[in-house]
Amino acid sequence: MEEYLQVSEVIDWQHPEIIKCAKQIALGHTDPEAISKACFEWVRDNIYHSSDYQMNPVTCRASDVLQYKTGYCFAKSHLLAALLRANHIPVGFCYQRLSIDDQGAPYSLHGFNAIYLPKTGWYRVDARGNKEGVNAQFSVPLEQLAYKIRLPEEADFSAVFAEPLGIVVESLQSQTTWDSMLCNQPDISLESAKINGWL
Repeated sequence: MEEYLQVSEVIDWQHPEIIKCAKQIALGHTDPEAISKACFEWVRDNIYHSSDYQMNPVTCRASDVLQYKTGYCFAKSHLLAALLRANHIPVGFCYQRLSIDDQGAPYSLHGFNAIYLPKTGWYRVDARGNKEGVNAQFSVPLEQLAYKIRLPEEADFSAVFAEPLGIVVESLQSQTTWDSMLCNQPDISLESAKINGWL
């Protein structure tokens, strides 16, 4: 599990503000499941999805997501990972490939997390933020993500990554406004995902 606890440039969980926030959220909770739920709900409800709220800047690094209180799904997953790792809870990154308009092409990746819970194993949660038609919850052992796979070219990647995908980080770092990011979201073809063994 060591690789799922690492600090990195993007998951900078040793940043003083991350540690401070992680400790505050964990107050009063003793077991990993309760701390995980509290961190998940805090990120889901207190960090505003950049597109939903039309907020800038486009964030990527966990400490920036915390500072600006906004991020796309990927960025919110980076902050959740940092808060959990600061609480010594192993966490990784998961992705789906979804239709942007629910009609077909174009497609985009969607990012969320998998938390390793002692009694459950890997448990996936999606802190993108709830809205009409989206109701993600932490309800172990049941999984309640934001989106379901509905179309043939959509996919649920089975891999749990220790670090965010490079294509995701590059996309976030290359865009400066929420609307430019909306038009340039990262995507990986099903063929590429199969070659990489992610499906």
